[in-house]
Amino acid sequence: MQPDTDERMTHDTPTHDTPIRVDHAGIAVESIAEAEPVLFALGCQKLIEESVEGRFRWAQYDFGRDASRLELIAPETEETFLTRFLDEHGPGLHHVTLEVADIDAVVASLDAAGFRVVEYEEFPDWTEAFLSPSNPTGTLFQLMEYHDTYDEGRPPPESLYVDGTRLGEE
Repeated sequence: MQPDTDERMTHDTPTHDTPIRVDHAGIAVESIAEAEPVLFALGCQKLIEESVEGRFRWAQYDFGRDASRLELIAPETEETFLTRFLDEHGPGLHHVTLEVADIDAVVASLDAAGFRVVEYEEFPDWTEAFLSPSNPTGTLFQLMEYHDTYDEGRPPPESLYVDGTRLGEE
């Protein structure tokens, strides 16, 4: 039986009012080229592929405009977090990325609730932090706040963001 709305609000109301949505699920693979035919067979379209400092490569795919996205991530060198992950777990779900409009508010809420946030880092085009998978879900959550400059030099916004706009963008 579902709790009534008032009960849900008392127990499930976050301590922040920051918009959050699932941006993508990241899947660790040995090779993007070998794994992406599965996504194409499911009906995905490739949106973007980039290398990160020669350490790993990522590619994102969606199921059409305003649709959910999947990301394949593969190591490009012998010693990375991905090679360790693949050695321990094999290919599979690596993380779930949540786009947040105000990462600091969400991190403060998680800290206040006693959850461990790790690897908070600001980049020129985004800020990210990770909720350790030692939380009760066992899932590594990447929190990502896109900056105004994120879409410069990348595919059009409708390919970059779930509904074509960043959260918090009016």
